[in-house]
Amino acid sequence: MVDIRTRILGLLIAAIIVALAARRLRLPYTVGLVIAGVGLAVAHLQTGALLTHDLIFDLILPPLLFEAALCIHWHELRRDFAIVLTLATLGVVVSAAVVAAGMVRLLDWPVEAAAVFGVLIAATDPVSVIALFKDLGIGGRLRFLVESESLLNDGVAAVLFTLVLAWAQAGGTPTASHTVWTFMLAVGGGIAVGVGSGVAAIAVAGRIDDHLVETALTAVAAYESFYLAEYLHCSGVLATVGAGLAMGNLGLLRADDRSLLSVQGRAAVEGFWEFAAFLANSFVFLLIGLAVAGIPLVRLGPAAFAIIVGLVLTGRAVTIYPICALFRWSGMAVPVVEQHVLWWGGLRGALALALALALPPGMPRHGDILIATFGVVVFSVVVQGLTMQPLIRWLRLR
Repeated sequence: MVDIRTRILGLLIAAIIVALAARRLRLPYTVGLVIAGVGLAVAHLQTGALLTHDLIFDLILPPLLFEAALCIHWHELRRDFAIVLTLATLGVVVSAAVVAAGMVRLLDWPVEAAAVFGVLIAATDPVSVIALFKDLGIGGRLRFLVESESLLNDGVAAVLFTLVLAWAQAGGTPTASHTVWTFMLAVGGGIAVGVGSGVAAIAVAGRIDDHLVETALTAVAAYESFYLAEYLHCSGVLATVGAGLAMGNLGLLRADDRSLLSVQGRAAVEGFWEFAAFLANSFVFLLIGLAVAGIPLVRLGPAAFAIIVGLVLTGRAVTIYPICALFRWSGMAVPVVEQHVLWWGGLRGALALALALALPPGMPRHGDILIATFGVVVFSVVVQGLTMQPLIRWLRLR
């Protein structure tokens, strides 16, 4: 029997081959991983790998969130905080409501199942888009908006998912005050735990001139903040984002003479988390490809699948364009061409799948929710991921 070490090594070798092939073919790396995963499953290769909620939440999400948050400058976040926060809060609610209403109206889904699916699919994961930005040399404010909005809306979507799922299972309507209090506690508590963990870790690192220990402290902060927040019934996603923001702005992104990390430590931390994110992305997108080959996507039917994808894209459009219009005459105005990228670049990924996999078996339309989530994720990664480069060139963004 193939043991777990051989399986992990095999997936890593496959990820390396895909990375080399994707670069040569000029394809998005994540798209190549999903396609390769499907190919491995179709070829009946025994990887023994299963995509589970615990695997995504406990191992894969923390490095992805922490690495992205490390690179966000506080002064950029402060400058655009109002629009980013609006997109990540009101935007998630509006997007979820549009999708849920459409599922009830057009596909005759129960309200509870439609609401749960609408919330979990509102979480975006623009890994492919950010990687493409790097290849095309696109940075600045557009990349910041795509990445920061995704980080915050992941946390908000995860908290709302917990609330909506509890409502769907209870079969009753909780009071507005209780819902607001639970939401604020989960969000505020998660951010507090994360920032506190990050500040504590960077303070210890500032007293140590050893790049290996400094790097280890960042790893402890990333995972400890996530697990502690989840234990306290707060948002682990926002906790890890908060820890990354704190450690990045107090260490990695500061000038050499003000950083709490040593020069060697900063280089080690940056290299370590770039590699950790590469590993996490490699495994999750390969596993998505492996899993989707065994998902009966045809069970929903092509018409229903087209409606679901259309609703998700419509929900994203109703989020981006009206909210950006609210800031049109302010210093945070977003050009229309960049709004198109924010809309089409709202890919779905690991968090949406983790939430779908966490659904209890007795949930109404459990199987359909899982199938729809996998279908939307694969569509967004493959179709939207492959068409982002032509869109960017057509919009003449550089």
